Amino acid sequence: MIGILGGMGTQAGLDLCNKLSMLYRGKSDQDYPKFLLYNKSDIPKRPENLKKYYNVLKELVKGCRLLQQNNCKFIVMPCNTAHYWYDDLKKKIKIPILSMPEQAFMYTRKNCKTDSKIGLLSTEATIKTKVYSKYFNNNFFLVHPTKVVQRKYVNAAIKLVK
Repeated sequence: MIGILGGMGTQAGLDLCNKLSMLYRGKSDQDYPKFLLYNKSDIPKRPENLKKYYNVLKELVKGCRLLQQNNCKFIVMPCNTAHYWYDDLKKKIKIPILSMPEQAFMYTRKNCKTDSKIGLLSTEATIKTKVYSKYFNNNFFLVHPTKVVQRKYVNAAIKLVK
């Protein structure tokens, strides 16, 4: 069973559930993937708590432990900014936690030429925490929108989705 630690953008967790169902559609209801979405919406806001690191980490650990106790084989977090806590989180949890930035990097490495420019559209907090930079910086040129474009267009688009 797949554990999904959601609630950090409830729509992101629901979107992942929908994509899992569509990508791995079975011939019968019993053939669909088993997953448990824990919509832990009480996790402190990530952008506002980057400096209060352990407040967020403590809540992420609680959510992951619940998924672990419910026999999930691994955990995914459909929140990019939450990956700022990934390294410490995986030290406290006994089952694997997939890293979205690492998975994106592996896909990019397989499908793009080294030293290519790779655009990242994300929240300002994801850019600030550099969760993608640690994977991409040695092999690719990670490109972010200018501050004006980020504030005027990217943030507006993210707000529409939420």
